[in-house]
Amino acid sequence: MNEIVTAIVLVRSGILLLVSGITYLAFKTYRRTGERTLRALGLGFGVITVGTLTTSSANQFFSAPLEIGILVNSIFVAVGFAIITYSLYTQR
Repeated sequence: MNEIVTAIVLVRSGILLLVSGITYLAFKTYRRTGERTLRALGLGFGVITVGTLTTSSANQFFSAPLEIGILVNSIFVAVGFAIITYSLYTQR
């Protein structure tokens, strides 16, 4: 069981780094171009980043049940993807 927990922490850390990088690049590009759709794109990935960080922390440091962590993370991911979809659908 300990190996699985270690693998989860490593994978979640990798996801956090990747999504944080995408969020940073989207906001950086938004600031350079002023495109509102890029702001929404960055916000969507930011919501996913916060969800990953929040649920990983709750599970590791506060012993929240895994099922609760998965549910909360899924909510953050769904909201983040909804915002990303909006950013890709809207036009200038």
